Amino acid sequence: MPLLYLASGSPRRRELLTQIGVPFTTLSADIDETPFPEESPVAYVERLASAKAEAGLALLAINATGPTACVLGADTAVVLDGRILGKPVDQADALAMLSALSGREHEVLTSVALVDHQRSEVRTVHSLVRFRSIQSAEAQAYWDSGEPQDKAGGYAIQGLAAIFVDSLQGSYSAVVGLPLCETAEMLGRFGIPCWQRLEGKKP
Repeated sequence: MPLLYLASGSPRRRELLTQIGVPFTTLSADIDETPFPEESPVAYVERLASAKAEAGLALLAINATGPTACVLGADTAVVLDGRILGKPVDQADALAMLSALSGREHEVLTSVALVDHQRSEVRTVHSLVRFRSIQSAEAQAYWDSGEPQDKAGGYAIQGLAAIFVDSLQGSYSAVVGLPLCETAEMLGRFGIPCWQRLEGKKP
């Protein structure tokens, strides 16, 4: 069975892979995440997911020993009116994002890339999230919590911002950072089964 490497520093992606019983090793794959001019949000997340996976594979190639390895990369973008909302640069930026998202529906795109030395596969999942109206005092309190500071779109659906979510169409795990249904299917095609931690256990 191939060894799986996760080219991501995201604790949320680590938790999600662990949730479905897939052993993995984390790699640090730093890449430039600046969007290209006129680049669409879908092209952006697919490019970054692939770049992370390929960068991770390149790191493994430096010490190419042992079993076959697969590298998983992923990227998530919050999109409003065709514009990517990245991680807030400061308080004003975060509050502006929350104000823009308040009472509206936005799109969350998550791309997953899986590569080995013979092939690569990329899949993108689209989800729609609608926020209720957010009062300015709530937005300020949320910023003060520290949670939005390193989150795309300035919020974490799995955290305190859950109270802002009026509805969700699509994949909850994709909004968190890794679409588990689609990821499991991709891993299976690369010979990596889920629920490995259940092997040997009786019902």
